[in-house]
Amino acid sequence: MSSAPLVAVLDYGSGNVHSAVKALEAAGADARLTADRGLIQDAAGLVVPGVGAFQAVMAALRAARADELIDRRLAGGLPVLGICVGMQVLFERGVERGVDTEGLGEWPGVVTELDAPVLPHMGWNTVRPDAGSRLFAGIEDERFYFVHSFAAQSWQLEVQDPFPPATLTWCDYGTPFLAAVENGPLSATQFHPEKSGDAGIRLLANWLGTLSVG
Repeated sequence: MSSAPLVAVLDYGSGNVHSAVKALEAAGADARLTADRGLIQDAAGLVVPGVGAFQAVMAALRAARADELIDRRLAGGLPVLGICVGMQVLFERGVERGVDTEGLGEWPGVVTELDAPVLPHMGWNTVRPDAGSRLFAGIEDERFYFVHSFAAQSWQLEVQDPFPPATLTWCDYGTPFLAAVENGPLSATQFHPEKSGDAGIRLLANWLGTLSVG
């Protein structure tokens, strides 16, 4: 019997999902691209990919009622990993070229355009994880692959005991922005692990290591 954790990759019409499935498989997951609501709820982990505009991703998520699935998993303490725009939509709002769109609201804050001389931020960059990061264990000094013009540039979630504070990872491009967040069952990366070579595979393996297989 396989001990590989079952990971559902949310199929809601976003592009670039097959590379995420392959990367998760390389990291040791039984990864399945699916829109099956039962499978998504029962999987050890759920990955929410996202490419393109914040507004378009939110519209597709709501059309598939995937916002309900994400919220239900998190309410039950079940792990979710957002990637790229799949991270951005976890915040309250996104503002892109004058369009203000309501996000999933799992975290407070607004996703806005990076203040940088050249956009998009495209290519490899280093990151600064907080001490104790589980995602970046052993890969703190590696480089990861980014393709984006917008990001969350501040962290506003305040937690009180006994809940631990979120583990934040920052990156610099023009100004500092959040490259990754680890907050209880909810984690996310602004970069693309599936495009980040061996370091990305190791990060996904680290995330898989936090999942309950039984």
